[in-house]
Amino acid sequence: MSVTPPKPSWVFNRDFEWSALARFAGAESSRVRLGIVSGRRRQGKTFLLRALAEATGAFYFAAAEATTADSLRDFGAALAAHTNAPAPYALNGWDGALRALRDAVPDGLVIIDEFPYLIKADPSLPSLLQRLVDDQAWGERARGTRFLLCGSAMSVMGRLLAGSSPLRGRSALELLVRPFSYRTAARFWQVDPEPELAVLVHSISGGTPAYRHEFIAEDTPVSREDFDSWVIRTVLNPAVPLFREARYLLAEETDIREPGLYNSVLGAIAAGNTTRGGIANYVGRKSSELVHPLNVLEDSGLVVRESDPFHARRSAFRIAEPLVTFYEAIMRRAWAQLEQRQAAVVWRRQRATFLAQVVGPHFEALCREWAAHADEETFGDIPGEVAAGIVADPANRTQIQVDVAVLAVSAPGEPRRVLSLGESKWGDVMGMKHLDRLRRARDLLSVKGLSTEDTVLACYSGAGFADELRARAHEDPRILLVDLGRLYR
Repeated sequence: MSVTPPKPSWVFNRDFEWSALARFAGAESSRVRLGIVSGRRRQGKTFLLRALAEATGAFYFAAAEATTADSLRDFGAALAAHTNAPAPYALNGWDGALRALRDAVPDGLVIIDEFPYLIKADPSLPSLLQRLVDDQAWGERARGTRFLLCGSAMSVMGRLLAGSSPLRGRSALELLVRPFSYRTAARFWQVDPEPELAVLVHSISGGTPAYRHEFIAEDTPVSREDFDSWVIRTVLNPAVPLFREARYLLAEETDIREPGLYNSVLGAIAAGNTTRGGIANYVGRKSSELVHPLNVLEDSGLVVRESDPFHARRSAFRIAEPLVTFYEAIMRRAWAQLEQRQAAVVWRRQRATFLAQVVGPHFEALCREWAAHADEETFGDIPGEVAAGIVADPANRTQIQVDVAVLAVSAPGEPRRVLSLGESKWGDVMGMKHLDRLRRARDLLSVKGLSTEDTVLACYSGAGFADELRARAHEDPRILLVDLGRLYR
């Protein structure tokens, strides 16, 4: 019976990830087993894997961007140190290196971090691993070697198990290490007692744990009043590593060949142009010319595409990394001034833009995340799909933007149930006009054939609600008001 190591006390959160890794490490199988760990940079993958190696005595190798010969020398030295060999292993190729590794660690755990660096230098490596996995017959050993391959280049890691890849169908673990949820991030940054401050911090740092420790040396805002000063002394400060991080996130993606175009695409999305046509108009390119850049940004995890639940062919693009949104909206065009240490001037001029183009859309995303994890009592059923959508209003020749549309799981032969329609406002006190707009959207969707009899009309506000709206919500259980306190409870 396998024994899984307990999670170290110094690993914050990550219970799900640790449990999956520990089960893989302790699994008993006579065959070689393969696991894939991926995730955007700075999410703590290496931190987790080093903790796992320490807890299990695993062989851990962190690859570097180098030639194959150089990497093999480093690999041979690391393997010798792990096995207490008198001299580094002399390795002429990855085929021999993998065989030596299997023989040296016949029933243990092998962790290879930053695996895409090795593939870049030697594209045959996945095929060699596939042969190793397939060649070891059942029953050859009581327990086979377990390989964990980890990488931050999302496009590369995604291709490892896709299509005709040699490793397709051979992985026993596919773990994606995601950013912390917004509630977990608030606890991590120790700003959870102040929800308004928590939203502002999250709209810049997101749920990326490395930004607090490695990038700003644990300089967290102590209060809402300290937030502006914190922005100036950290993210807008050229002496602080976080200052250049957004640029590096784009530069580190191996499939990006035209950085200027990709920056313009991200800038378009950050400015509120979220459709393919809107992005094309903003950057001055044909829509067809943006298919590849948008696909690469999606594959890299920097951009997500969300379908409109009310229009099958319509979708919106959103930046997945808040720091990139902040950079594109606030920093990129003021870069020269920021490098000249004029952060206070830039922030004073750009603060309104920050609230409108960064915090507002980010708050909408947090509201959708809250709705997606709502229990059955909140909307009358478990959410099946949560997204932003647009409802056409032909009579008024306009469109109604629904920031938080919650739909039930589709049932064959039945109209799609709309559990909730919601509007989100960060800086506005919400009143009856917002509720009336949601009612209009509900009625229009009913005409289109969707089931809206029990639809909950939800108002999400960072500034509060008018007395009349509060009174109406008290009378009608199908009107839901979500303030910052409820968002973070």
